[in-house]
Amino acid sequence: MQFYYGQQMPLRILDEAEFWKHQEEEHTVVIRELVRGLEPEFMDALKKWEAALAETHQQVVRYIETVIRSGANVTNELHQHVIQLVSYCLQESLSFIRLCEQIKNESAAVSGNPTAKVVLVHIIRESEYFTGIAQALLYNTQNAT
Repeated sequence: MQFYYGQQMPLRILDEAEFWKHQEEEHTVVIRELVRGLEPEFMDALKKWEAALAETHQQVVRYIETVIRSGANVTNELHQHVIQLVSYCLQESLSFIRLCEQIKNESAAVSGNPTAKVVLVHIIRESEYFTGIAQALLYNTQNAT
């Protein structure tokens, strides 16, 4: 993501969050469908994550709509709410990455499925991409104040 969007930055980071929260939500389904015999605790955790990520995704969509309606007049308060949401999305993604790492490293079903290992590594890398974007934005915001 490029950081030359200026006034459009809140919308740009929300677009990224919207995309990646939807991706992570879909990834919970991919893991459940790909890994036959996945342990019940991981299946349950993934189902809970699917619901949580869907809720976050919808919250991001609501903020996108709010920023669009505000036009060029993104208030400081709205900007702060966007930053808080991005911070939440970052923490959520870091937790999701930890779950994926745990599944990759501890699941007997995954240990016998080389394709599942590759897919989990790919999913982790994609979530790490978003965390990098979110961290850069939050770092730039902290330094600007």
